[in-house]
Amino acid sequence: MATIVRLHRVLGKVRSGAIAFGFVAGIAVGVATLGDTADWKLPKASAFRGDNVPEKDDWCTQHGVPESACVECRPELLPRGPTHGWCKIHGVSECPHCHPEVAQLPLRTEVSAADRQRSASALEFAPREENDAKCKKHQRRIQLASDEIAERLGLGFAPVARGRVRETIRAAGEIAYDPNRVARIGPSVPGTVWRVDKKAGDKVKRGDVVALIDAAEVGRAKAEFQLALVQLELRREMLTKLRPMAGSTVAGKDILTAEFAVEQAEVRILTAEQSLGNLGMPIRAESVRGLSPADLAMRMRFLGLPDPMAKVLEGHTESSNLLPLVAPFDGEIVVHSAVKDQVADSGRPLFTVSDTGRLWLTLHVRQDDAGRVRAGQSVRFRHPGHTGSVAWDAGTVVWVSPAADEKTRTVPVRVDLPNPFDRHHANTFGTAEVILRDEPEAVIVPAGAVHWEGCCHIVFVRDKTNTKVVHVRKVRLGATDQESITGPVTEIAAGLLPGEWVAVTNSGVFRSELLKNDLGEG
Repeated sequence: MATIVRLHRVLGKVRSGAIAFGFVAGIAVGVATLGDTADWKLPKASAFRGDNVPEKDDWCTQHGVPESACVECRPELLPRGPTHGWCKIHGVSECPHCHPEVAQLPLRTEVSAADRQRSASALEFAPREENDAKCKKHQRRIQLASDEIAERLGLGFAPVARGRVRETIRAAGEIAYDPNRVARIGPSVPGTVWRVDKKAGDKVKRGDVVALIDAAEVGRAKAEFQLALVQLELRREMLTKLRPMAGSTVAGKDILTAEFAVEQAEVRILTAEQSLGNLGMPIRAESVRGLSPADLAMRMRFLGLPDPMAKVLEGHTESSNLLPLVAPFDGEIVVHSAVKDQVADSGRPLFTVSDTGRLWLTLHVRQDDAGRVRAGQSVRFRHPGHTGSVAWDAGTVVWVSPAADEKTRTVPVRVDLPNPFDRHHANTFGTAEVILRDEPEAVIVPAGAVHWEGCCHIVFVRDKTNTKVVHVRKVRLGATDQESITGPVTEIAAGLLPGEWVAVTNSGVFRSELLKNDLGEG
């Protein structure tokens, strides 16, 4: 009985729920009928989420932006200007050099004659990669859905600027002393090393004494000069006395004999002067004429020595055999083998002096590049151990060999390389760049801004009014400078004007979008 009572209660609740459900359902049907009559619409899900994500019915799946803001599907949102087609002069479409109004600049800029000349020089200097005139990529515009997306993707833009670019030829180089500025110093006559004044590593000036040699030949040459000088003076004095007596007490032939003797003495003195000059002790008889024998002997004893050294030696030696070895030019002692009291042979140098402030750099240039190298071109050279802002040293091409090396088949190129701070050492190697072209006012962009699409070079230029839109722009390239302070830069010979903004960081995102759309169209 209790079970039956409980069953009745359950059935009663079911009947009450069914009645309530039927009541609610009836109201819902009534609202729906009224809403349909009054053209009511339910709110979108985004209204409940509280975000701004476009609904599917306002989304351009082809271009990845809201369809209501898509400038490709709705060109009236960002009207295109007049088209100018292909530029045969610069090899780009919609050329800003010929039509500055196509540039994405806030104000129209006129292209100067100097800029046109720079563009022409860059394109004519060397063969440049050409663009395909049939390619239509320049007609594309790529749009971002929002600035937040650009930030999340890490996209970065940089302005087109002016800067220096160089076109160069790279070659390995070897440093050596300039043979015209290397002197091997030794005595011209045999003797003994009497004193050593300089050693390897010492800097010397032209005329500095590096050593003194005691050579008997020097003493004999000085004695011969003094004897010839005395003989000449005596014979001239005799001739002077005889001439007034000619024709009276002295026969004419005696006058002739005296004149001949004077001429002989003059020849002898000239020979003695030449002998001393060959020993590096130049002297003229007229400069010592009239000196007393003692003064003449003192003058001859230290002939060829600087006055300060002569005064120091005056009380230390009576020898007249001292032969000074002197530096022929400013430089540095790079080799010395002189030792006091050692025998000095005329055929063996005791010192080597080199002008280390100016070296020879010999480049080994490939045959393909040698035809572009000319005397007078600037050269930058870097030793492997040199880094930083002063890594490069400048030189000048002075000679291009007319023949290639028989072993390496490279063409030797000689470079005059200043070395004022002794940064470089002979017999070392490094890398050199022969500068073929140097343009200080080139139009440049970071190298990462340029992309090769298989048929043309392109960059992505930000629109001047809508920062979410980039234009695909064809460009012609000039030089690429890997040594720029700000990083590698590429010269734009044509296709961009200074002041336009191009995609740099992660610009490959735009390239991927361009490729995706191309595949979609295909």
